[in-house]
Amino acid sequence: MNLAMTFQFPDLAPTRYSLLNRLRDWDDQQSWKDFFDTYWRLIYSFARKSGLTEAEAEDVVQETVISVAKDIQKFKQDRSLGSFKGWLRNIARWRIADQLRKRARSAREGEATAAGEISGPAATNWEAIWEEEWQANLLETAMENVKRRVKEEQYQMFDLYVVKQWPVGKVARMLGVGVGRIYLAKHRISALIKKEMRRLEKNPDLL
Repeated sequence: MNLAMTFQFPDLAPTRYSLLNRLRDWDDQQSWKDFFDTYWRLIYSFARKSGLTEAEAEDVVQETVISVAKDIQKFKQDRSLGSFKGWLRNIARWRIADQLRKRARSAREGEATAAGEISGPAATNWEAIWEEEWQANLLETAMENVKRRVKEEQYQMFDLYVVKQWPVGKVARMLGVGVGRIYLAKHRISALIKKEMRRLEKNPDLL
């Protein structure tokens, strides 16, 4: 069972103006933690699928966050930069290009990649990779929000049956519950996740 098929993704993931406004304060550690917790997996996965190693991808996450910290006020003031989604994608892309240039220099394998370009196995479809990772990050955020609001046992049934794709009989034996309860948990939590994704999509602070 593919979660991407189970849930319909909104076109855009939410970025709250309130959070971006708080990021102007370099000393606001909680806001920067919120930002990092929200976006680090997205940036890391984008980098890995663009052909970077684990260490290189970790550097991209760090350098992207630093770039956001340096330029967040410029982004807020210059609406010609477009959506936050596109702006963040471009910053991550440039940091990935930096890593590929470093790799080329270290290995002495020719000239560095041209500025702003991505080379490697994923060079031709980086936009599709970003969109896929953005939507996956949105789904994960919605699931985490729902998980905090429902009973642990209900979410465990959903996790084993839907996410981990255990056979329903195995889940029933493992948790000592009836099959009907598992189906009910799947229906209820799936509905809550879809509702949460719609709530995020319709958030008036969407960029």
